[in-house]
Amino acid sequence: MNALEESQVDRTTIDEIISRHRGKPGELLTVMEEIQEASEFKYLDKLSMDYLSSQTKVPLSQIYSVATFYSFFNLKPQGKHSIIVCRGTACHTKGSKTLLDDLSVLQGCKEALDSGETSFTTEDRLITVKTVACFGQCALAPVVAVDGIIYSNVTSEQIKKLLQHLQEDKKDENIRLY
Repeated sequence: MNALEESQVDRTTIDEIISRHRGKPGELLTVMEEIQEASEFKYLDKLSMDYLSSQTKVPLSQIYSVATFYSFFNLKPQGKHSIIVCRGTACHTKGSKTLLDDLSVLQGCKEALDSGETSFTTEDRLITVKTVACFGQCALAPVVAVDGIIYSNVTSEQIKKLLQHLQEDKKDENIRLY
């Protein structure tokens, strides 16, 4: 069994998260979000979901339904850095496909996204590239989120610069596109 087949979050942490939110509105979503955040690779692994189900008496099928319905949840290990490219109509017409092509320099990324995947993580787990249907910021197209920060009117030159910074793992430096 490799490390990713083991639970990514220990049971004590899951128990603490559950107890903090028991009986509160939105309990399941909040607990799932916190378990995902507690995971080193920012995803909900099967063993953690199994344990959550057993402790809350929420059927595993319901937990899995929530995890697959909301795009915020990840069922696969994520990279240290994330790049999320909007593929909505406005972003597409303003060049988001070109931005994805610029990211295809990451080995395996183009093949994964071309095959219909909406997410790709590099083998070294440094970068995850995702697409979303719409950020709802069409006037600022094309829009890209990097490590939770939204950038607007992103150009090829900017995304290449950003990718270079992430590959050099300069997270502590402020990444400025403008």
